[in-house]
Formats: sequence, structure tokens, C-alpha cells
Amino acid sequence: MWSYKNHLLALAACCVVGACGFHLRGESTLPFSTLYVAMPTENSLMGAELKRAIISGSKTQIVDKPADAQAVLQVLAEQREKVILSLSAAGRVSEYTLRYRFIFRVHDGKGHDFIPQNEIALIREMTYSDAQVLAKEVEEQTLYRDMQHDMVQQVMRRLSVAKLEKKDEGT
Repeated sequence: MWSYKNHLLALAACCVVGACGFHLRGESTLPFSTLYVAMPTENSLMGAELKRAIISGSKTQIVDKPADAQAVLQVLAEQREKVILSLSAAGRVSEYTLRYRFIFRVHDGKGHDFIPQNEIALIREMTYSDAQVLAKEVEEQTLYRDMQHDMVQQVMRRLSVAKLEKKDEGT
């Protein structure tokens, strides 16, 4: 049976959790009603995840032609890199650095930038063992997938703070 102290403690815990400002992320408010995503390659996994995030996480529509879009997200570069970080005493790789770079800009298709050229770079370190080659390959792919997900979230945050400037009709 709950005592008076337990009820008071539960009420205090609810107040503390509610007062911390926590809330679910919800839907992003992008300043564009329509957006065209121009990826360097047609079958880009990053492009597919980015489009999925925009469609499911905002009211912005993805269009098939740049002429139909209020804004164009132009991907200038997407690069994955694997660099040796350290070697063992026997000269074998013991650690790798995984790098993922994404460079983009958002413009109106007429020369005006909503977001100028922007680069997001993520780095992860990973240990390596010749005895666990398959497991380390899976780990590498998992790290790249997590980095890609982080990258999409960062792009979404940057898109949500883009400013649409009104142009004077007379000039």
C-alpha cells in the first residue's frame, strides 16, 4: 500500500521531469514548401535517407524537377574515408579512423543562397583485429550507417534554420 510519503515522492518526481524541458522532437518546420534534392549519384543512400527524413519529418514536399522547387538542396560532395590510425609492434593495423564528409548548399536556382556552401564532417575511431575481419567489416558498416544518420539529422537542423529573404519587386 502506498503511503503519503510515496505519493508525495512520486508527485515530486513528475514535477522534476516535467520542468526539465524534455519534449519529443516531433516535426521539423522547414521554410520551404517544395524542395529538390540534387545528389551527385542517383543511387545515393544518403540522398534516400535525406529525402525520407524530409518527407516524414516535415511538411515540405520533395519534387522531381528543380524548376518546380522553391529551393534546391545541391550536394557538392559526399566522401567516406578510412585512414590508418595506429599500428601494432608487428606493423599490423590496430586502429582505423573513419571519416565522413558531406558538402552541400541550398539555393533558389537563380543564384541566391538560402544556405551557402556548408560542410559537415564526422569522425569515428575503430579498433581492428586480423582475427575478427568479418566482425570488423560489419562494425565499420554500422559506424558509417550511424554517421550517415547523424549527418541527416544535422542537415535537417540546418535546413530548419535557413532564412528565406523577400526580394523587392521594384529592384
